[in-house]
Amino acid sequence: MQNYANHSRYYPLHHYVVTPLTLILLSWSFWNLAEAFAAGGDWLHGLYLSLGALVLFLLPIMSRIYALKNQNRIIRLEMRLRYFQLSGKPFLHLERKLTMKQLIALRFAGSKELIPLIDRAIQENLSPREIKKSIKDWQGDYMRV
Repeated sequence: MQNYANHSRYYPLHHYVVTPLTLILLSWSFWNLAEAFAAGGDWLHGLYLSLGALVLFLLPIMSRIYALKNQNRIIRLEMRLRYFQLSGKPFLHLERKLTMKQLIALRFAGSKELIPLIDRAIQENLSPREIKKSIKDWQGDYMRV
């Protein structure tokens, strides 16, 4: 069961394999480029390899950023729908007073505590951590990126 203590997610293949390996490849290629340049060798070949390693390093990071931005848009829509279902009012006027991180934290709140917690988050400018710790009826999200 998901709760505040265990809601962070790591994708092992991304976090512990692909990203570290591409970082090692990038570091090694820059080191080889520096060695070739210092020795007066074929530094253009080293530059070519370094640029390729840089692209390979950026690919998993960029794909993660794209997925997270899409997920954030979905969370915003989800919060608009939930707020409207619970209150019968549009969420836009309150949404503008909250940061995206606050919205993400609020989505874990159960229906009974969501609206009071939104009001409290705005009035007290609660941090995402404070919002999450205030939640009593935690609604887990098992489909996050």
